[in-house]
Amino acid sequence: MTPFRETVLAIVAQIPEGRVTSYGAVAAMAGQPRAARGVGWILNHLPADTDLPWWRVVNRDGGLSTYKLPGGMGPLQRARLEAEGVELDEGVQVRDQRFWWEPWRSDR
Repeated sequence: MTPFRETVLAIVAQIPEGRVTSYGAVAAMAGQPRAARGVGWILNHLPADTDLPWWRVVNRDGGLSTYKLPGGMGPLQRARLEAEGVELDEGVQVRDQRFWWEPWRSDR
């Protein structure tokens, strides 16, 4: 396992229930601010039975990028987020800033 992958998994594990963060934010926290796609790749290749809360990672606009993937992970991601109380709009986006996890900001 690469150090970047290990760091990404550790960061994703810390995202609190009912909150989301972006692929880019995870990449930046992992020390690679231009590696959002790498974060997506890592999360897309997790084992199906993982306990890691991958569903709490969304795109920079709050959208569920998993709707673009084959295999139907978008509805599962939406269901898991909604089960945690995260509100998504009709466009399948998290728009309300109260759901965003930004540990570098002291007011969140």
